[in-house]
Amino acid sequence: MTTEDGRIATNIMHFGRALRAAGLPVGPGAVLDAIQAVQAIGLNNRADFYWTLHAVFVNRRDQRELFDQAFHIFWRNPKILERMMSLVLPSLKTPADENTEMMSPRIAAALAAQQNADPEAEREKEIEFDAAMTWSQSEQLAAKDFEKMTTEEVEAARRAIRTMRLPITEIPTRRFRPDPAGSRADMRATLRAALRHGGDIIPLRRRTRRMRRPPLVILCDISGSMDRYARMLIHFMHAVTNDRDRVHTFLFGTRLTNVTRHLRQKDIDVALEKVTGSVLDWSGGTRIGECLHQFNRDWSRRVLGQGAVVLFISDGLDRDAGDGVGREMKRLHGSCRRLIWLNPLLRYDGFEPKSMGVRALLPYVDDFRPVHNLNSLATLADALNRPGARQAQDMAQWRRKSA
Repeated sequence: MTTEDGRIATNIMHFGRALRAAGLPVGPGAVLDAIQAVQAIGLNNRADFYWTLHAVFVNRRDQRELFDQAFHIFWRNPKILERMMSLVLPSLKTPADENTEMMSPRIAAALAAQQNADPEAEREKEIEFDAAMTWSQSEQLAAKDFEKMTTEEVEAARRAIRTMRLPITEIPTRRFRPDPAGSRADMRATLRAALRHGGDIIPLRRRTRRMRRPPLVILCDISGSMDRYARMLIHFMHAVTNDRDRVHTFLFGTRLTNVTRHLRQKDIDVALEKVTGSVLDWSGGTRIGECLHQFNRDWSRRVLGQGAVVLFISDGLDRDAGDGVGREMKRLHGSCRRLIWLNPLLRYDGFEPKSMGVRALLPYVDDFRPVHNLNSLATLADALNRPGARQAQDMAQWRRKSA
């Protein structure tokens, strides 16, 4: 499979880059394995060629559809196998037919750069894909409001959000583990050790509390006033859900919807599709009190145990003028270890807690922070890991304003 025989190895390399740009975990090792596999199988049958690459590049069930679309677009020339040993490359310019609309957005984005390529450069030259899935590191993008971003900036921000993590300091549990330097004596282990020595020696065994990250519960407002921010934050919730265990996510507008199971999908496109199909009140009104009542009644005992941390994401604008919000928020605050309110309206320097919903929520919040750009999400981890006097002073100030 040399360059003298043709460009099949180079084409497989570019195909692997396209798959990596579409989100499949394809590295240099997989490309080398694919080249060796094709060399062993041969190029006599298109189906054999398809399943050879499929066996190398596809590791999970949710990757099959992406691979299938990418394969038939990249290698769409019907005589490609007959000419594979020549310098002919697959054509990426597809006619506008009914199949084009069904193309996965990730495949379209991975191959979009080839649509506007220079015609002179396309003649029997290698196709080069821009497989970099990085985001702009400029301070301008990190500080730009989600609501003011262009389509390209939104996509770059989404890719950045997918890489974010939300570390939370571990807390002690009620269970113990053996620890020679532990502060407590383990009498059971000590007696068992004494029996093994016949009672002549009684070695003292010690133990310490097990440490574990607390559960994380996210309650996100998806009403009309929160639409743009909620769509961006869904990517953040997906990244957090797939990075750690015990994450529970609920979306609410006029009703409460549990989307935890959907966000556990590894593929972000599959997760978004399932979330969109399950939520019936997206970009509608807001009934914060009713939705909090439903959460406290049906879900609080299931998900708020073991010192759970709650992220409440909302602008506080309530259609019911704050009816029942204070009562339900008080119950929620008493059931969790820490309650953090993320509000995109805090991006305004002149924000005042004047609405009934905001005034009802503030007395029961441990921390009040903005969530409107990448910087606000990046600083959220610091707020979670460093609760203290600074947060208490800020909350006292906000409560005085709402009084």
